[in-house]
Amino acid sequence: MAQDLTVGIAGLGAIGLHLARALDAGVQGLRLAAVSARDLKKAQANVGAFRVPPMVVPNAELAACDVVVEAAPAVAFEEIATAAIAAGRIFIPSSVGALLPRMHLVDRAKATGARIIVPTGALLGLDAVRAAAEGDVDSVTIETRKPPRGLEGAPYLKQNAIDVLAITTPTRIFQGNAFDAAQGFPANVNVAAALALAGIGPERTMVEIWADPAQTRNQHTIRVEAASARLTMTIENVPSEENPRTGKITPLSILACLRGLTSTLKVGS
Repeated sequence: MAQDLTVGIAGLGAIGLHLARALDAGVQGLRLAAVSARDLKKAQANVGAFRVPPMVVPNAELAACDVVVEAAPAVAFEEIATAAIAAGRIFIPSSVGALLPRMHLVDRAKATGARIIVPTGALLGLDAVRAAAEGDVDSVTIETRKPPRGLEGAPYLKQNAIDVLAITTPTRIFQGNAFDAAQGFPANVNVAAALALAGIGPERTMVEIWADPAQTRNQHTIRVEAASARLTMTIENVPSEENPRTGKITPLSILACLRGLTSTLKVGS
């Protein structure tokens, strides 16, 4: 009988703590072995009552686990990713936008035998986009509309002196490619980064970001023009109470991704 894969989770916020609780409740073939967080004492308190409390360790030590899930602030991404990939682990990032300017990590993974698995996250249709990208694709665009509060604090807004909380009508605050969107909105465009990686790359994937006070959900609309199909897909995600920049579906998507590592039957990504 195969041994369970050990899982380490970096970050115990809106995504990581949800995942940790689900794994502690039991997922066949997986065992939560370790967690890390900015505040190690708080992390210890969060997991202390778990059925099987995991070890609380610094970020780099998560690389002792078979699978490392990154659910931390983007500033910690490189430390977590570099250690996991150097150790040849399965690395599952939630901060997909942080991967775009660090594609050298993909080359490093080839050398160490590591795997980088990008979960679907708050997006739908990545399987269809990936299939279309096997042929000719003319264009891929994503339009994201969020309540202004869900965009607050983005570097692009600070650099351009945009007071997003003062916006009273639907306003397009960014238009450009996925690479630039990821730089300017690192906590908001993981969906665009995943789309770019599944399709025609970050330079050709175009992004619009709208601040819309009428929105109560995070809305993403994808449009793909390809030789094989024309795709138009819209999803409206309920924002997390803990972090409005993150949809409630995001930790569920990563959990589904984790289940797919060990499940006998796997449908799509």
